[in-house]
Amino acid sequence: MKELFIVESQEGERIDRYLAEAMPDRSRSYVQKLIKTENVVVNGEPVKASYRLLIGDRLEITVPDAREPEIEAEEIPLNILYEDSDIIIVNKPKQMVVHPAPGHLSGTLVNALMYHCRQELSGINGMLRPGIVHRIDMDTTGSLVVCKNDKAHQSLAEQLKEHSIRRIYVAVVHGNLKADSGTVDAPIGRHPTERKRMSVHAKNGKRAVTHYKVLERFGAFTFIQCELETGRTHQIRVHMASIGHPLLGDAVYGPRKCPIPGLTGQTLHAKTLGLIHPETGEYLEVDAPLPEYMKELLERFRGGSLEKINF
Repeated sequence: MKELFIVESQEGERIDRYLAEAMPDRSRSYVQKLIKTENVVVNGEPVKASYRLLIGDRLEITVPDAREPEIEAEEIPLNILYEDSDIIIVNKPKQMVVHPAPGHLSGTLVNALMYHCRQELSGINGMLRPGIVHRIDMDTTGSLVVCKNDKAHQSLAEQLKEHSIRRIYVAVVHGNLKADSGTVDAPIGRHPTERKRMSVHAKNGKRAVTHYKVLERFGAFTFIQCELETGRTHQIRVHMASIGHPLLGDAVYGPRKCPIPGLTGQTLHAKTLGLIHPETGEYLEVDAPLPEYMKELLERFRGGSLEKINF
């Protein structure tokens, strides 16, 4: 159970809006469901979602245990960049979801890993996300590390927390960046009104830093490298959009209509992943080769062609 007390600056706010902000990992509809099922009480009494908060109100929130569906192992080919008895690093393809969620209970990376690794996945994140210590978006390709035991999971989770894991991405963005390199240092949090988006203007954003460097210029587009100092949700996508250079194909943070026929999803690839091996203590770094669609896209740009590409 979570307990919250209302202060002067929060008085008059709707309880559902306040809780959606106080619980950034939950949607407003989920919060409203908690209120409706009386898992939220104010001063010991259930209230409606429209209740306006008063100074001194004591909120008690009970989040029921999630009922996790059983996830089945599926024989899905994996592009393995590195593997031993502690970790496995895969090159995730475009349009593959990392872990099961409503609407995506099969065909995910977890389904494939459960078949490949059998029972050798850490259990820290539960049945829906065994072995998963970090994630990349469905349309982002590239390197992702998965843990085979809890010791490895704890080690890598700590490295992620300390921002010591090296993560270098490449991307194609709209426009021609003025500088050859730069840094975006802007906090990221849940968008104030659109819960599926992140924003640099969020009320309670967390520090986020992205270092970028131009690799090639194509006039209307630029091929860049981004190195993460932190690892917030949608960080590169949000940061590049915030400086006027959204990722090509990103309909969430950029133009809704993609200017390149046949291209779907953001052009973002997790190229380099470097970490301290949880068992040996030695530095390990892998590179995921560019996906075919990005190679072809760059070749077309170099040749000055924007004809339809069969992605």
